Amino acid sequence: MTVPLPRTAALTGVLATAAAFALSACSASSDASTTTDGQSAATATTAVAFGGMDALAKAAQKEGTLHAIALPRDWANYGAVIDGFEKKYGIKVEVENPKGASQDEISAVTSRKGQSTAPDVLDLGNSFAQSAAQQGLLAPYMVAGFNDIPDDQKDSIGRWSNDYGGYISFGCDAKRVQTCPTSFKDLLKPQYKGQVALNGIPGKSGSAFGAVYAASLASGGSFEDIQPGIDFFGKLKKNGNFTSVASTEATIEKGQTPISIDWDYLNTGYTDQLKAKGLDWTVTVPSDGQFSQYYAQAINKDAPHPAAARLWQEYLYSAEGQNLRLKGYARPALMAAMEKAGTLDKAAAAKLPKVSGTPTFPTESQQNSAEFAISQGWSQAVSG
Repeated sequence: MTVPLPRTAALTGVLATAAAFALSACSASSDASTTTDGQSAATATTAVAFGGMDALAKAAQKEGTLHAIALPRDWANYGAVIDGFEKKYGIKVEVENPKGASQDEISAVTSRKGQSTAPDVLDLGNSFAQSAAQQGLLAPYMVAGFNDIPDDQKDSIGRWSNDYGGYISFGCDAKRVQTCPTSFKDLLKPQYKGQVALNGIPGKSGSAFGAVYAASLASGGSFEDIQPGIDFFGKLKKNGNFTSVASTEATIEKGQTPISIDWDYLNTGYTDQLKAKGLDWTVTVPSDGQFSQYYAQAINKDAPHPAAARLWQEYLYSAEGQNLRLKGYARPALMAAMEKAGTLDKAAAAKLPKVSGTPTFPTESQQNSAEFAISQGWSQAVSG
């Protein structure tokens, strides 16, 4: 989880939804978030510290509602995750601005501090999670499986933790492309003229940014140096293989973007949808440029529903929640630990594109340098 860019190709402003939250705001009270012996959910750093999962669930049910923001139902299986949480605990999850971005979430936290309409929980790109933690916006909380989350995918005191993610991949229409590419080197072949697409531009699309990083790693670059990736797409544009058409399910269906570079959980999700329309969409993680991104979960320090916020985190990192991510083709942060414990959904895991090795991530400074390089050089590289 490394790219501080929006889920969608364009940034979306925060939508004020005070009216929509009016009823739910009345459902929470200071008493609902406090146990009979005076333990406060707002300061609990673990479920045990609040009296255990039963006590946490009881307090969350008294609050009755969870406020969330920027959670699209078709992203990483959020629809099933939300439905599963509501069914299990009887707590209503209200989501505003589902197509919003990480910055929209942070803005909602800061602009609505102390208000009943503030978001309880956040789903953030890594640099946004780190920034929010540094600003003192996040509550330290360690879920039951916190120790099993890799050290480089969590804050040491639990202000944020990675939840799910994936790899840059190639989606390919096998009926229109005679031989689907399996490496960035393959993409330069003349047989792919006009066929290679991104789902947006790297300055706005997280997956497009990741694609440039992956191309850099495949072309002798590093986390310190993304320029070889920019140069790669310059070559791809010059030889006519790169198309400026932004790839979507609709453009794939029309044959406009028969090769799409995108996150593997999105490309693999297209496989099911396109199969029903007669398309054979195959997905491969390139052998020469593996780049991974994960998204983090966090709790607003001033969450209006602090018990529900913590219960939501416990659900997301439970075997049930993590396997729901897997069914949406996203790789759960606890995947290795669940495989070892025998709780991983093996059938769902078998559907993921194959990768080797352990994912590594650029630092925030490396990431910022890469963003600057793209802002300075991308347009010129792919112009004309």
